[in-house]
Amino acid sequence: MGEVVDAGKKEANGSLADLNPTVVFVLGGPGSGKGTQCANIVRHFGFTHLSAGDLLRAEIKSGSENGTMISNMIKEGKIVPSEVTIKLLERAMLENGNDKFLIDGFPRNEENRAAFEAVTKIEPSFVLFFDCSDEEMERRLLGRNQGREDDNIETIRKRFKVFQDSSLPVIEYYNSKGKVRKIDAGRPVEEVYESVKAIFEPKNEKAD
Repeated sequence: MGEVVDAGKKEANGSLADLNPTVVFVLGGPGSGKGTQCANIVRHFGFTHLSAGDLLRAEIKSGSENGTMISNMIKEGKIVPSEVTIKLLERAMLENGNDKFLIDGFPRNEENRAAFEAVTKIEPSFVLFFDCSDEEMERRLLGRNQGREDDNIETIRKRFKVFQDSSLPVIEYYNSKGKVRKIDAGRPVEEVYESVKAIFEPKNEKAD
């Protein structure tokens, strides 16, 4: 047991570039089904699923100095600096021990993207983009109506606009590098997963 712990400690002191992990950015509008498909990928392909939003919330809950700072920024309506989110992602990846990660809902914008590559010194293997029409996403979000206060028409449409304005440039950037795998996410869950599986299954490609 002791050896495992020691190895873990050493790992946490290393850098992500040393770990050289496989990183897949998972992007798509609210209601595009990212969470459901990420759970399938984790189950069948051994990836670890990291959500930037979950990590920020966990840090706030921990009551750490960093968490208090994040909480205050959110209360004041400020954007949490990219470096703060990236450091949380970096720490989670180094502590996890896996070398395959799905990063969900990040980068949210071009500044996030540039900062991630600058801080971690790694680029994603590819971007998994769940492409879904606003009408379908709206139908799903209103249909699930789990009492989330942000699931009303006006707020939903604002979230769509933020995604269009901020995240689409990130997708375009990676598309220009041939790194976007686009999925038609407007179909039933099982059909979408068949397309996802086809992306993750080919193992006979030459390694870089």
